[in-house]
Amino acid sequence: MILKDKCLHEIKELHAAIEELGRSLDIPSLVQSVKELDAKMLESDFWDDNEKAQNILRKSKHLGKKVKRYETLKDDLEEAELMIEMADEEPSYIKDADKLLEDIQARCEELRLETLLSGEYDHLNAILTIHAGSGGLDAQDWAEMLFRMYCKWCDKADYGYKILDLIRDTEAGVKTVSISITGDNAYGFLKSEKGVHRLVRISPFDSSGKRHTSFASVDIMPELDDSIEIDINPADLKVDTFRASGAGGQHINTTDSAVRITHIPTGVVVSCQSERSQLNNRSTAMKMLMAKLIELKEQEQKEKIEDLSGDYSQITWGSQIRSYVFHPYNMVKDHRTNEEIGNTSSVMDGNIDLFINAYLKQKIKL
Repeated sequence: MILKDKCLHEIKELHAAIEELGRSLDIPSLVQSVKELDAKMLESDFWDDNEKAQNILRKSKHLGKKVKRYETLKDDLEEAELMIEMADEEPSYIKDADKLLEDIQARCEELRLETLLSGEYDHLNAILTIHAGSGGLDAQDWAEMLFRMYCKWCDKADYGYKILDLIRDTEAGVKTVSISITGDNAYGFLKSEKGVHRLVRISPFDSSGKRHTSFASVDIMPELDDSIEIDINPADLKVDTFRASGAGGQHINTTDSAVRITHIPTGVVVSCQSERSQLNNRSTAMKMLMAKLIELKEQEQKEKIEDLSGDYSQITWGSQIRSYVFHPYNMVKDHRTNEEIGNTSSVMDGNIDLFINAYLKQKIKL
């Protein structure tokens, strides 16, 4: 009887929470947006611009998934109510209802967090850059492991991603990699990953089998859209072109299509080599530069979006935001929220929402 009363109380609270979610998400508006996007897909010239078409497909899928998640919450809550009604005939249903309600509460909280991403740039796509830090080959291998982790996270979140710049080492791993991540609120979620990430493991590059500590930094910038402008004096720019490295076909490797832009007054350097066209690479690099300059401006003025400021000055010991321990035990711990998990394999396969959500909850409380 006590468990039944508990479930009835939780159902009442969840009804109110889900109704509030519906208002916050503006579900009718989302449904209409999906209809409009789906209508665009039926237009005869839809595939004339492949990049635009892919963005529409991705947005429709993302919004549709959000509506589906909301509708599933309502359906599951009705199912829990039905279980409680049937519990008089079959008492085991109470335990099933209690378990289902616990799951509904967790999913409701995840969806609620998404509605609270209200930063100026939270809704934008993101540019994620990983730099290997101190630790030699181990650090470069660690940078590549993080690269794989974020790609896996994108796959699970139905976000698109594209490599903008990649510098591999001849022996192992990557020295630096930048990727563009596309999807609603990509920057809002991934801003929590900005900082130094520390790895502790038995090094595969040390024949003596000693434990090594490696570091890599993760930088997150919003990918600015055409509505955001910043004045940049062309005289302050140094533009270098060079041949792209890595995969990409014969043309991308035999022409000077890659672009590196240096902003002389600040020393900010960005580069892009993802496209065959030098013009397209330059356009992307300029967007990256604008995002970095806005970041610097925000740091100086300390206004609007505090989350753009980095918490790290060196990619080394003592500056990490998160530690990944593979030996002598398994644990991943975020030092800002104290959130931790013992399943390192799961985390490296892209299951990092636990840390992202904990960070967002902490920011909301602050």
